[in-house]
Amino acid sequence: MVFNNVLLRAKDPQRVTEISGLLRQQASLSSEEPGCEQFDVYQSETEPELFLLIEVWASEGHLAQHRKAEAFTQLYQPKVLPLVHREPHLCRRIWPSPD
Repeated sequence: MVFNNVLLRAKDPQRVTEISGLLRQQASLSSEEPGCEQFDVYQSETEPELFLLIEVWASEGHLAQHRKAEAFTQLYQPKVLPLVHREPHLCRRIWPSPD
């Protein structure tokens, strides 16, 4: 499994509601893609301009396909990315044990 966690921070706090809506749309589409085990979007309660995407993909190939899919190329790249600072983190799970 591939764990991709992404921190997003709104460049303009006035656009947080817009970003939230776009991320909901993207997550809804992405969660239906082949190999998507989990696609969650969180918004910080203490810093509303901060979002966290938690993605779990069955394989690196599925993550690569996701980056070519409509949700990524038609929604995330052109509409979300210009509005946020992005910090992606490919992670390995240490608990619960991946075995």
